[in-house]
Amino acid sequence: MILDGETYTQRPASHELIPAVAAERGEVKTELFRSVIELNTDVCDSPADAVGVLRGLRRATAEAAVPFGYVLAGAGSHPFDIASDQPIADDPHYAKFVDYAGPTARRQGVSGLHVHVGMPDADSCLRVLELVLPWLPVVLALSANSPWFEGERTGLMSTRAEILGLLPRRGAPPHFQTWRQWEELVETFVHSGVATGYMALHWDIRPHPALGTLEIRAPDQPTSLERTAAFVELLHGLCRWALDASPRAPLSRAVYEQNRWAASRYGPRARLIHSTAAGAASARDLYAELVELIGHDPGLDASRCEADRQLEFEQPQDAAADLVERSIA
Repeated sequence: MILDGETYTQRPASHELIPAVAAERGEVKTELFRSVIELNTDVCDSPADAVGVLRGLRRATAEAAVPFGYVLAGAGSHPFDIASDQPIADDPHYAKFVDYAGPTARRQGVSGLHVHVGMPDADSCLRVLELVLPWLPVVLALSANSPWFEGERTGLMSTRAEILGLLPRRGAPPHFQTWRQWEELVETFVHSGVATGYMALHWDIRPHPALGTLEIRAPDQPTSLERTAAFVELLHGLCRWALDASPRAPLSRAVYEQNRWAASRYGPRARLIHSTAAGAASARDLYAELVELIGHDPGLDASRCEADRQLEFEQPQDAAADLVERSIA
């Protein structure tokens, strides 16, 4: 988010800031709102490489913002600005989206971390999707970083997850037995005029055939770059495990939606229905299972999320100031 350096209100300045950024790798792009930019890495050899590129993008963009009097803040939502008051970026794609989705589009003052992992082929991509999907509520619970929205404590640790729920084609994708089934659904949406292509499918996880990746979109945007690195490592490791694992029965989408809601409400303290055993378990215990599964601990503190840090502040303006301080640390 592009913020005023003194008031921490959002500034609709992506058109000014983006041309001023001089980054060695990666790219800075517009987003739905003119007060938000998207930092994109290029193709990276490893999670560490990806985080190194992202670190350079954050620093280059923060430096470019200084002459304008702006600062940057990364989080799942802005603590106090009104989302629907933010000007829309000057792009025909966004104009068409807002025209179709109306007020649900203008409520989307939320940001997430999207991780692309390369897949060897289409069938592997769908198989990995089904194996990764049950773990995404755990990832959401630990990444929750949007407890404030429009100046209010919402009672949710990830308000972003519920705001995204206002959109069509959100949450978990349906189960696809074949790649052709995926193509047919995309064609149905496109031919009916409700979507321009698969990029208009706002699912928490989706194939991205143009890039040859599986795109995981579940986490809230972390503020801390170190926490970002941990989630990238975790999701990359989960995909590597899934590529070698045997297929399992698809997770009930009803169970997924229940777990997604619980993760957004309670964060790390959520109890989630276990995907392979009877009963429920805490997000913290499920994270321990996930670490054992992938054979690597990225170092996440599973007892807290960044929403907990934001809620330590009595006023949303103070929470915003802390986001700015920690975003370019």
